[in-house]
Amino acid sequence: MRQPPLTSTTSYQALQSHAQDAQQWQMRDLFAQDPQRFERLSAEAAGLFLDYSKNRLDGRTLALLANLARERGVEQLRDAMFAGDKINLTEQRAVLHTALRAPKDKQITVDGQDITADVHAVLARVKTFSDAVRNGAWLGHTGKEITDIVNIGIGGSDLGPKMVCLALRQFAHPRLTMHFVSNVDGHDMDAALARVNPETTLFIIASKTFTTAETMMNANTARSWFLKHASEEALAKHFVAVSTNVEAIKKFGIDPDNMFPFWDWVGGRYSVWSAIGLPVALCVGYGYFADFLAGAHALDEHFRTAPIEQNLPMILALVGFWNREFLGCPSVSIAPYHQDLNRFPAYLQQLDMESNGKRVTRAGDTITDYATGPVIWGDVGTNGQHAYFQLLHQGTDVTPMDFIAALRPAHEFQNHHAALLANCFAQSEAFMKGKTADEVRQDLAGQDPAEIERLVPHKTFPGNRPSNTILMEYLTPATLGALIALYEHKVFVQGAIWDVNSYDQWGVELGKVLAKKIEAELNGEAQPAQHDGSTNGLIARARAAV
Repeated sequence: MRQPPLTSTTSYQALQSHAQDAQQWQMRDLFAQDPQRFERLSAEAAGLFLDYSKNRLDGRTLALLANLARERGVEQLRDAMFAGDKINLTEQRAVLHTALRAPKDKQITVDGQDITADVHAVLARVKTFSDAVRNGAWLGHTGKEITDIVNIGIGGSDLGPKMVCLALRQFAHPRLTMHFVSNVDGHDMDAALARVNPETTLFIIASKTFTTAETMMNANTARSWFLKHASEEALAKHFVAVSTNVEAIKKFGIDPDNMFPFWDWVGGRYSVWSAIGLPVALCVGYGYFADFLAGAHALDEHFRTAPIEQNLPMILALVGFWNREFLGCPSVSIAPYHQDLNRFPAYLQQLDMESNGKRVTRAGDTITDYATGPVIWGDVGTNGQHAYFQLLHQGTDVTPMDFIAALRPAHEFQNHHAALLANCFAQSEAFMKGKTADEVRQDLAGQDPAEIERLVPHKTFPGNRPSNTILMEYLTPATLGALIALYEHKVFVQGAIWDVNSYDQWGVELGKVLAKKIEAELNGEAQPAQHDGSTNGLIARARAAV
C-alpha cells in the first residue's frame, strides 16, 4: 500500500517548522534552563538505560516526532511484524527474528504453521550438540576432544556470532578457541588453518542454501585441507552445517543429523538468534545462549508494549531520524567503552546500512526529497579518542555518537574502569559543551595577549554535538541480547518512517553477479567480456600477473 510522501505529512511539516528554531539552540542553554533535563530525557528497560538528553531537542521535539511515528503507522507495522505478516514486500516473507527468542508457550503463526515448536526443536538440537562438544562427549576422528571451532560464513553468518563470542569472552569455555573465516581472500583461511589441528578442530559451515559463493569456496578449501590429514569418513566428526540444503551437505560429507536449519523469515543480519548462533552456544554454553535470547525477548516485549514516549527503540530511532533529517547529520559513530564490544560497530554497520541503505519506498517510488539511512562507523573507546575524535570535535561535519558502557567491569582492575568511565562521560560532555573563546582565554591567562588571540580559534570547540549514552550494569548475555534487540528495533522504526523495506538487500546481489563473470575471465574459463575501460584494464593487469 502506497503511503503519502513523508515530506507531505502534517507531522513532518510541523517538525520542519520546529527545526528552524531548534537549529539555533545551544545544548548548554537547554541544560541551564531545565535542571531536570537528564531525568526527563532518559528511559530504562530490559537492563538498559538510555540518556538522550545531550541532543539538540526538547519535549516539544519528542512530541512532534512521536506524532510523526503515529502518522507513519509505525505501531501498526510493528504489530504486523510481530504477528508474522509478510512485511518484507519484495521477497514476500515474514520478518520474525523476534520469534527466535520467544518462549515455548508463545504461539506465532506463519502461513498457518505454528513456528514456535519448530524454533524450539532446533534450539533443542543446538543444546544437545553444544553440550556434547563442551563436555567432551563429542570427539574427533582420533578420539581427541575438540579444542578449536572454525565458523565459516559471511555477512550475518559471520558478524553476529563473531561479535557475540568476543563480547561474551568472560563466559567462554576454557578448552575451546573460536575462529571465524569469512573473507574470500585466502589470507583469512590461511591464518585460521595455521592455528588449528585437524584432529581437534570442528568446522561449522553456515550457509542457508549451501551455495553462498565466498562461504563455499572457504568451506571447500577447509575440506581439502582436512582430507590431507584424514579420510572422507572422518569428515562427519569435524564438519557440521547451518543450512537447509540436505542433499548438498550430504554430498559435502556432513551427516544430516548434524545439520541445523533456519527459515526464510530470518534475514542474515538478524540471524544470530537462530542456529547461526551455534558458535555462541558452543563458546559460552547453551544456558548463557538462552540468557542471550531471553534478554532480547525482554526488549522485544518492551518495544511491543511501551508507549512511544517511553519506548527505548522508538526514542533512539526518532532522535536519530531528527539528527539525520533536520540537523543534516550524514553519519553516526558508535563508541562502545568496553573492549569486549570491539566488533559491535562493525555488526551495527551491516544491521543498519544493509537494512536502511535504500533509495526507493516500499511501493517502488524513488526517494528524492529526504535522506534515508546514515553511515554507521566507530571503534571502542578510548582508542577512538586517539584516532578520529579530533574530527568529531572540530571538523566541519556534525556526527552524532552513541556511547555504550557497562557500569561494572568483569575484571578486578578498578582503576582502569574508573578511567574508562571518566573518559566516556567526559567525551559526551565535551561534545555537548565545547569550549568557548572566552574559556580558552581564561585557560591561557598570563601569556602574551597577541599569542593568546592567535591560539584562540585553534583551541575553540563549537560543541553542541549530539550524543546518546547507553548504560548497563554488567555486560552479560542478557544485556547484550537486549542491546542488539534495541538496535534492531531502532532500524525497524526508522525504516518505517522512511517507508523503505528494511529487510531485503538487492544491492548486495549485484556485485555478486558481476564478480562471478569476472572470476571466470580471470581464471581463463571465459573470454574477457567488454566491460568499461577501467574494469577491462584492471582485468588485463591481473591476468598478466598470473
